[in-house]
Amino acid sequence: MKQIQWKQRLPGYIATGLMTVTTTLWVFWGTAEMYYEGWGNPFPVPLAYLIPGAVCLLATALVLTWPRVAGWVLIAGGGLFTAWFLTLQIRRAGRFNPWAVLSAFPISGVIVLVGVLFLIEGRNRRRRKQQGVPSHPNWYLRHLHYLVALVVPLLTSLIVTATQLPGILARVDDGRRDARWIEGNGVALTWAPAGPGWNWKQPWGGYPSWDSIALHGVAPVGLERKLADRETHATQADMEATGLCRYLSEDGLTLMDQAQDTWRMPTADEMARSLVRRGQNAGCSWNGKEGRLTCRVRPEKETPLWAPDQPPIYYWTGTASDRDHAWYVSYNGSMADQPKDWGNPRHGYRCVREP
Repeated sequence: MKQIQWKQRLPGYIATGLMTVTTTLWVFWGTAEMYYEGWGNPFPVPLAYLIPGAVCLLATALVLTWPRVAGWVLIAGGGLFTAWFLTLQIRRAGRFNPWAVLSAFPISGVIVLVGVLFLIEGRNRRRRKQQGVPSHPNWYLRHLHYLVALVVPLLTSLIVTATQLPGILARVDDGRRDARWIEGNGVALTWAPAGPGWNWKQPWGGYPSWDSIALHGVAPVGLERKLADRETHATQADMEATGLCRYLSEDGLTLMDQAQDTWRMPTADEMARSLVRRGQNAGCSWNGKEGRLTCRVRPEKETPLWAPDQPPIYYWTGTASDRDHAWYVSYNGSMADQPKDWGNPRHGYRCVREP
């Protein structure tokens, strides 16, 4: 009899374990991204990154209490999320990325499987009730599945906070948003002050795409969308000929109607070599490929290069990676590319000029 009961409970054990792992992964991701991408946005925007983990926690509580009903909800939710997430990844990357399929699996394939297992658990739980199988007399053991499934993710969030928050609170911010001189690691450049040459926020709430920056000088001068009559994205030559930075006044505070040729977009190599930590050059170098930069110390989102209180954690570079993509750098020392027409509240830019 005990062996039969154990076999009947096995689907529930497996489902609870998978649900715990899935929830923990999303709580880990959400908490880490809140401190990485979300920090610097006005409150309560950073809390949006916690939504997937919170939804998983709620789903866990519901499915453990009502396994049959919540099981169907998980199956439907996992399928819908898969379609949405893959569409988002393809749209952002401009091409199919197999890693996007794997990254979606914890909330799609696993969730669907968990939903099926909880349907079986709901059926077995009803059978045990009909057979009069008693619950465990110890309260803690009787509710162990709740404790494990809910406490482990919450503990994970606390651990991430303990490792990330102190570093964020210790970031160097001298409060200056004027033009800054950064020298070292083979690069010496003046970086534009706050204004149209540095993180110029647009009415829609984000920052210009690489295409918009590169085609600023195309008539009519401005950041209006100008790709309707073009077959391809802006090119490297466009960035150099009609890029927004060319139109900055000498002090970097005003956009002029005619090119001034004082400022320009930094190259990917210059951007990598100019990353900072504690107000000093971080000693980073780039090998021309996507991935982590080689740095003397890990760079941070600090002045004089970054504005710690602003949303951008990435800067566009003036270097195209191919016809449709351009390189951008993250504050913590990674180089990657994005479609040239991409733009969001975390992708900023900053013009430079020679000494």
